[in-house]
Amino acid sequence: MKRPTLKADKRELLGKKVKQLRRDGFLPANIYGKDMPSLAIQVKTSDFIEIRKEAGETGVINVEVDGTKYPSLMKNIQMNYNIQAPLHVDFHKVNLKEKIKAVVPIVLNGEAPAVVDKLGMLLQTLSDVEVEALPDNLPENVELSIEGLTELGASITVGDIKAPEDVVILTDAGQVVAKIAEIVVEPEPEPEVAEGEEGAEAAAGKEKAEGESEEGKKEEAPAEEKKEE
Repeated sequence: MKRPTLKADKRELLGKKVKQLRRDGFLPANIYGKDMPSLAIQVKTSDFIEIRKEAGETGVINVEVDGTKYPSLMKNIQMNYNIQAPLHVDFHKVNLKEKIKAVVPIVLNGEAPAVVDKLGMLLQTLSDVEVEALPDNLPENVELSIEGLTELGASITVGDIKAPEDVVILTDAGQVVAKIAEIVVEPEPEPEVAEGEEGAEAAAGKEKAEGESEEGKKEEAPAEEKKEE
C-alpha cells in the first residue's frame, strides 16, 4: 500500500526556542514507538498541512528521517485556533502487522422521519467510538443511518453501526448514539423595562399627585379668606 511520505530532520532547538522554528516555517515534532526512544524532529509546516489533508486523522504516513522511513500515525496535534496553525505534533511509529486502538468520529447519515414530521428533535449523545484494527485499516470515521428514527423516543446505539471489514468496535454496543427527544419550546421572555424607566414613571406619578394636592389647596384658599373677612 502506497503511503504519503513526510520528510523530517532531527531537531536541535528545544523548549521555548521552538518559536524560532515556527517563524522560519517549521513545525516542531516528536516521533516515538514501542521499539524506539522519543526523537525530536522538525518538518516543514506547509508539508505537514498537505499530508494531513491527504491522510486524514487516522491515515498511516511514512515519516522519513535521515533516509529511514517510519510508518506512523499523527497524534496530539496542538493548534493555535486563532490563526488555524499547527504548533506541535507527535508521530507514533506503528507495527503494520499489529492491531492498534484509536478513537474515530461517528458520522450520522440521512434524515430522521420523526424530525421531518416535527414529532421531535434529533439529539446526538455520542460523537465517537473506540475501534481496533491494523494500522492500514483504521477508518477515518464510522457512519450510522438515522432514517430508522420514526417516532418520539426512538434511538440508535453503537450496536447499529456497521463497522468496515477488519475493524472491531470496542465501545459498548448498548450506548445510545442518537435519539428523538421532545421539542423544547421556551417561553417568550417578558419585555424588558429600560433602566431608569420605572423610576421615571414613579417620579411622574408623584409629581402628578403633588400637583393635584396643590390645586386642592388653592381651591380651598378663597373660602378661608372669606371666613376671615
